[in-house]
Amino acid sequence: MSNLPIELSYALDTFYFLMCTVLVMWMAAGFAMLEAGLVRSKNTVEILNKNALLYGIACVAYLVVGYNVMYPANPVNSVIPGLDFLLGGDNTTESVVAGGDDAPYYSNMADFIFQAVFAAATMSIVSGAVAERMRLWPFLIFAVVMVSVIYPVEGYWKWGGGFLDELGFQDFAGSVVVHMAGAAAALAAVILVGPRKGKYGPNGQVRAIPGANLPMATLGMFILWMGWFGFNGGSELKIANVEEANAVAKIFVNTNAAAAAGMVVAALFARALFGKTDLTMTINGALAGLVAITAEPLAPDAGTASLIGAVGGLVVVASVLALDKLKLDDPVGAISVHGAAGIWGIFAVLISNPDATFMGQLIGTVVTFAWMFIASFIVLLIIKATIGLRASEEEEMEGMDVYECGMEAYPEFTSGK
Repeated sequence: MSNLPIELSYALDTFYFLMCTVLVMWMAAGFAMLEAGLVRSKNTVEILNKNALLYGIACVAYLVVGYNVMYPANPVNSVIPGLDFLLGGDNTTESVVAGGDDAPYYSNMADFIFQAVFAAATMSIVSGAVAERMRLWPFLIFAVVMVSVIYPVEGYWKWGGGFLDELGFQDFAGSVVVHMAGAAAALAAVILVGPRKGKYGPNGQVRAIPGANLPMATLGMFILWMGWFGFNGGSELKIANVEEANAVAKIFVNTNAAAAAGMVVAALFARALFGKTDLTMTINGALAGLVAITAEPLAPDAGTASLIGAVGGLVVVASVLALDKLKLDDPVGAISVHGAAGIWGIFAVLISNPDATFMGQLIGTVVTFAWMFIASFIVLLIIKATIGLRASEEEEMEGMDVYECGMEAYPEFTSGK
């Protein structure tokens, strides 16, 4: 049996899904460049190792168990997902061309790999927040647990058809399910690991610790911006008809508009506060705009999307300053970008999506934060009690590159040659 129009539609939607996957996978490079640019040179190799290895570990863990926890074939109930391992088969031609509302319109394998790179992105949020003092292998052990169980459970509650989805919680591409979830885990890690030596003075003063390579950090921001078109656009899941193609184009426009507005407003806000245009705030303003629009990039018009991104730019600057007041040391601003802007974004859904309710958004946000923070805190506490989380004071002062990795990122600049 053959039906060429249906088969072509299936092929196009699958191809689109896979190309969006490539864009989201490329965000791993964006996180790596951003974080490597915002740490000191003595910690560059270690943070690059974290980003490279967490991507590999996330992909393996999600393949083995995480995907089946998040999208179980036989869930226990709307709170507890099922448990299964590895992947099943793909769709047959017969099941595709049969048509009907339940007929698959893209490959199961495309769905898996798209969700896998989302899981890796969630874990990437944590690495920047604990940069320069959390040891490599304890971090990677935590990555195994987070991507195998912690993240997939809350992902199931919304995207796997669990109780938050039944409640009407609206999160299109993951302002809370991905971004705030990663920030909640990062906050638990930051609390347990503590601030970098010298970051805060005895009287509460905040001391800047500049990153070593701002060109690299800026490149990371643009790579993340580029990848976000796949992050939000791919979450439409379909493109092979006029209505869906128009929807995808609108998502691209809104995603770009929010990022641009967030970046400009954050730069202006920082200029008003400090009298200088802080590049790190410019970078994080763009990322905050992207996080904020991720919860609903389709429903608003471009002007509303710009407004949502602009408020995200204000929120991230205020949040960075507030966390420093609380002595919560986040070298790259990950908790502010993904957490504070993610919370703003989830409530901004109420502006344009009539299906969203305040209580639905509130419950979804609180439940997701509580689960991610508490579960991460417990796992990290166990790791801390057994093998430790933090580098020694000597390792931190000398730099983690030599102690953890046995090499330097820029040896010609430090060896005197």
